[in-house]
Amino acid sequence: MKIDVVILAAGQGSRMKSSLPKVMHPVGGKPMVQHVIDAARALEGDVHHHVVVGHGADRVREALASQPLHFALQAEQLGTGHAVAQAMPEIDEESQVLVLYGDVPLIAAETLDALAHISARGHLGLLTVTLDDPTGYGRILRNDVGEVTAIVEHKDASEAQRAVREVNTGILSLPARYLHEWLPLLSSDNAQGEYYLTDVIAMAAESGVRIEAIQPQHEQEVQGVNNRSQLAALERWYQRNLAEQLMADGATLADPARVDIRGSVTVGPDCFIDINTLFQGKVELAENVHIGPNCVIIDSRIGPGTRIEANSIVEGTVVSAEASVGPFARLRPGTELAERTKVGNFVETKKAVIGEGSKINHLSYVGDARVGRDVNVGAGTITCNYDGVNKSLTEIGDGAFIGSNTALVAPVSVGKGATVGAGSTVTRPVDDEELAVARGKQKNIQGWKRPQKRS
Repeated sequence: MKIDVVILAAGQGSRMKSSLPKVMHPVGGKPMVQHVIDAARALEGDVHHHVVVGHGADRVREALASQPLHFALQAEQLGTGHAVAQAMPEIDEESQVLVLYGDVPLIAAETLDALAHISARGHLGLLTVTLDDPTGYGRILRNDVGEVTAIVEHKDASEAQRAVREVNTGILSLPARYLHEWLPLLSSDNAQGEYYLTDVIAMAAESGVRIEAIQPQHEQEVQGVNNRSQLAALERWYQRNLAEQLMADGATLADPARVDIRGSVTVGPDCFIDINTLFQGKVELAENVHIGPNCVIIDSRIGPGTRIEANSIVEGTVVSAEASVGPFARLRPGTELAERTKVGNFVETKKAVIGEGSKINHLSYVGDARVGRDVNVGAGTITCNYDGVNKSLTEIGDGAFIGSNTALVAPVSVGKGATVGAGSTVTRPVDDEELAVARGKQKNIQGWKRPQKRS
């Protein structure tokens, strides 16, 4: 089946009060229009995607440039029918057309599949929803036997028609040949002075084309976003669904309303996720992982039995089993922690491979480093990895002991079992089992008096 998906993304979204095109505002960390594209990508068959742009067209094109999309420009905002017409020159008559909206982000792939199969039978598939308050929506008009005959916009509806609670979502599917025939016949003789795509419903009824109306599983699938309040409401519903899935997969959430996911998260059994945790990108949590409050986990894999304590940031990191991180730790991209490692409070790592059982307990920076097994790194230790131009490597062998307040000036190595005395600045290699002390000799001055304030 050949399907051409037309996504309308040309609106200005003036009620958002933003310089950012409306469809680029994120839900779950992803632009609304990208949610729609991703849902349509799940369709089976020969699927082509067309994005109709207008307001902020260059920014939308730039954001989506890496994807196989065809862009059509709606230079003037003359209604939904006019918008779809801009994409039609690229669409073959033998195709099926699915019309979607870039500001209706949470449409389900299953719903789109049902619509596509309706149009494949030569019918017009119409997605409707029944609302308690249908104000502002186009009403679905049916005849005495329940067949859909037309859609009337709210501003054009009579009082009797406004009492109808079944409304149009704007999402529909139909054979392309009908659109090629009907779109040129649309009229702008209405309250808005626009070319309504909904007028093709009446044309279909007059032509004897069967109209099949279906409804989504959840009302939120078809909720559009016109202002920031609606955006926030949709975000919360989206996040709640993701939280429910985590709990169904075996995780305990201290408060499902205070976990945010901007990407994807997989969890093993018996994970615990405390409040105010943010996940971004692709995150994998193995079984029995404990995430403390106020943590940020980005594009990382956390091994079984690991504890990420409060207020820690973990990004681009692989953490093995039974490790301990934080509180107040920052693991930057390229960090790899082996089993039973400990990175404690106010420790920062970057491109650091830390061996099994090693500890960096507090107040240290370890970057561009390879640290062996069972190493102890004392408080206040830093690897001086940047000379203003180049980054260099620090290597620390198994069982080494690095005293507090040590500066390891890379490139440099500390051998297996070696000891570096506290307060040292190490600029030359330290061999296995050696003691390195690199600090000024202490000098005590007797009879020294502190400066006094002048009277």
